[in-house]
Amino acid sequence: MSARKGAAVAPVRRRKRAEEEEEHENHERWMVSYADMVTLLLVLFIVLYAMSQIDISKYSQFKSGLVSGFGRADHILSGDSPMSDRTGGSSGGSEMVNPQMISNLPADQAELVKNAVAEANMQAKQRAYADAEGQVKSLLQLWKQMQSALSKKGLAGDVQAAIDERGLVVSLVSRHVVFEPNVATLTPRGDLILDTIAPVIASISEPIDVDGHTNQVKVKPKYYPTDWELSSARAVTALRRLSEHDGIPDRRLRATGFGHTKPLENPAVKGSQQINKRVDIVVLSQAPAESRALYQQAYAQLTKADRTQTQSQNKTGDKP
Repeated sequence: MSARKGAAVAPVRRRKRAEEEEEHENHERWMVSYADMVTLLLVLFIVLYAMSQIDISKYSQFKSGLVSGFGRADHILSGDSPMSDRTGGSSGGSEMVNPQMISNLPADQAELVKNAVAEANMQAKQRAYADAEGQVKSLLQLWKQMQSALSKKGLAGDVQAAIDERGLVVSLVSRHVVFEPNVATLTPRGDLILDTIAPVIASISEPIDVDGHTNQVKVKPKYYPTDWELSSARAVTALRRLSEHDGIPDRRLRATGFGHTKPLENPAVKGSQQINKRVDIVVLSQAPAESRALYQQAYAQLTKADRTQTQSQNKTGDKP
């Protein structure tokens, strides 16, 4: 009888012991979590205290050491101290450096900072120009595709192109009458020009500006109050052709009228109307502004290089 009673008590004791051990483990886990939290709070207070006690001279030495070590200027150079507010700002390294801070540095460290900033500025300009050159090459390739398509239909003389900070500007000049006189109606030749370049435009994703221009500085349009309305109507007519007939998505198109304000030739010059009365199809570049600002420079350099190469090839071909 006692043996059976002892056997029954044993499992109860084991369960009680297991419960006590589990409770102890839970208590230890809670203590560990609490200790971690206290430790983190302590570290936080130490960091806050350390930040409130800044040795400006040591901080300046620390910054100059970073500049000389990494060979470039970064945001750490801005402001009088690490706790100062940053207002404004610029991507240019020289504009981010506080001149007063540099003047307080030893001569050799100040020279290192200036050299690092100059190097950073030069590299930024080189990157922007390289990007601009690559973008201009892509735009010129796009123009060559349009030229090829137009030449096959004898329309190459009706269109001229340039590159500015906006992107590729393809001008449909009225030398061969793209628009009927005094109205915004495209001639059959004008329709054909747009239909010819439309497949090239459709092959890209950039937005397109359609800009209308006139040459009527002193002469009032016959059917419109001013040349502003006439130029806007011509831009809309070309836009509708690209959208409704050629299938260019509406979301990519925008029409603007400039009147006589942006002539390609001096309006006083005889024959200028054949150039100034036009519609520009502008492929708007999506490159950063700093790269687009260098487009005309890159375009001039590439055009000059192409002319030099062509002249060299012609001279070589002339030799017996």
